[in-house]
Amino acid sequence: MLTLPEIVERSAQPYLAIAVTTTMDDLSTLAPKTIDALMEHAAMRGIDPAGPIFFKYDFIRMPDRLEIEVGFPTTALLAADETVRSGMLPAGRFATVTYRGPYDGLYDANAVLIGWAKERGLRWDVETTPSGDRFGCRLEIYVTDPVTVPDPKDWETELAIRLAA
Repeated sequence: MLTLPEIVERSAQPYLAIAVTTTMDDLSTLAPKTIDALMEHAAMRGIDPAGPIFFKYDFIRMPDRLEIEVGFPTTALLAADETVRSGMLPAGRFATVTYRGPYDGLYDANAVLIGWAKERGLRWDVETTPSGDRFGCRLEIYVTDPVTVPDPKDWETELAIRLAA
């Protein structure tokens, strides 16, 4: 199930993340390990997430190269170290849609959001390069935690892509 796409204003948000480079095929294996490593590292530093886990897609060249930050929002900008990076999710206008269901439906949900924006003449905050697309901010926000919500049909994921100014 999808909500209707919409445009929302998002405020800047500090976050903590682990950066990974992967492929579409390896993402489902790498993601849980990276989330576990991020949460273990945060616990060792006494850091509590200020919101749900997200994937920030920095660079996409489908299907063979994805540069992603696996992160969560924080209440303040924190120090980075050899394991994690700290940054600010940018403020701005974002096209969003919320998908409810198993993660294998996210590809189609992204296609709906992208098609909706194209029909309206909206432009993404993206730099198209010969080697792929570098996004200003493209997020998959995992609103529900599969540990606490075990039925995949009840998982909610918000997709949010920043629009060009």
